[in-house]
Amino acid sequence: MSTIIMLIFIFGVMETGFALYSYHFISEAAREGTRYAIVRGSTAGAACASYSSSACKASTTDVTNYVKNLGFPGINPSDLTVNPVWSAYPKGTSCPGTPPCNSPGNQIAVTVQYNFHLNVPFIPPKTYALSSTAAMVIQQ
Repeated sequence: MSTIIMLIFIFGVMETGFALYSYHFISEAAREGTRYAIVRGSTAGAACASYSSSACKASTTDVTNYVKNLGFPGINPSDLTVNPVWSAYPKGTSCPGTPPCNSPGNQIAVTVQYNFHLNVPFIPPKTYALSSTAAMVIQQ
């Protein structure tokens, strides 16, 4: 009986550590996705193409693919949901030009959600949705 309790405790501590690692990853992934988008706004052009092989004007698909391909070990990309949202900055002002408001001075917010599967022996498995959002102002 004490061995079972000890195993549950040990695996519980290990899974908690992995949950913290996963949350750290999604926080970093949201920041990295936002950084990727702020330098790939509507005015990114020839200068961007000279040093980048990826899309110079980031779309929702570009940001999503970038975040899902960051490749942290132990993270399953199929459990990631990435939601980039462009908006006028400051809030309440209208977008210059056509949406998605990707011109310099506007804001991009990237929300990353990860479905963390908690698996501890002798306890029914459970899935937790971990989420993090990062927002920055578009530079170019």
